[in-house]
Amino acid sequence: MKTLDFMGKRRIAAVFSLVLITVALGSLFIKQVNWGLDFTGGTLVEVHYSDVAQLSEIRGTLDEGGFAGAVVVSFGSDRDVMIRLPQGYSDKDGNRLLALLQSTYPGEVELRRIEFVGPQVGDELREQGGLAMLMALGLVMIYVAFRFQLKFALGAVTALVHDVVITLGFFSILGIEFDLTVLAALLAVIGYSLNDTIVVSDRIRENFRKIRKGDAAHTINVSLTETLGRTLVTSLTTLLVLTALLIFGGEMIHGFALALTVGVVVGTYSSIYVAANVLMLLNISKEDLMVPVKEASSEDGGVV
Repeated sequence: MKTLDFMGKRRIAAVFSLVLITVALGSLFIKQVNWGLDFTGGTLVEVHYSDVAQLSEIRGTLDEGGFAGAVVVSFGSDRDVMIRLPQGYSDKDGNRLLALLQSTYPGEVELRRIEFVGPQVGDELREQGGLAMLMALGLVMIYVAFRFQLKFALGAVTALVHDVVITLGFFSILGIEFDLTVLAALLAVIGYSLNDTIVVSDRIRENFRKIRKGDAAHTINVSLTETLGRTLVTSLTTLLVLTALLIFGGEMIHGFALALTVGVVVGTYSSIYVAANVLMLLNISKEDLMVPVKEASSEDGGVV
């Protein structure tokens, strides 16, 4: 199989990644993230219609009834509707909303639940979610440093930060609501990207010990070429499932599926270019991966 020159394009890839990171961070600082009800607080009302619920009509009714900014989505079936009221409404407003829907709909509207999330709870969730991502990145760095070598750990964590920041920036730029399902997707992206990076790193370490001729760029190119088929097959099969969820999964898991889709695409790219690029910047060499020579005791006759 012909060895592909991935590292020959590493400077172009580095510039491309820096542009994406800059745009993402700029949007996160200027526009910020469109936090969902889970993080900002508000009221959630779930109702069941006796017939198919017309979401556009429900939104119009709520706007006219004084519930501006309400988010109306299908929940489970086409008769179940979840309505999210932003911060500023109370649980009492949920009962008023139900009365409004019942007065405008000729059939039966059944209340399933009303939940109120206070702003303090939302702040705690936001803080704990951020800590969860930082802890995941820290544990990944410790594991990879122990399993491989510190330079590999720095490459893996850089790739993971790259994936998370770009995915967050994607949601920020498009103004898509960021809720707990998207946070769960981000943590899943960390796991997915790490899995790819570990496979590539293991092959790079193996080839550094096996290939006698050639520099670090050649060894990394050989390793990436050998793992490319596995990486693409894994990514494509995952994307097929995520595409099905995006199309048929409904609005409730749309953010989750979208975050994973973006994360898988970016994670596949980062496992090929970002992690390996960091290894090149850190001047990875055969000496870094040499198996230490053990000294035998005097009884065994000296050094092995």
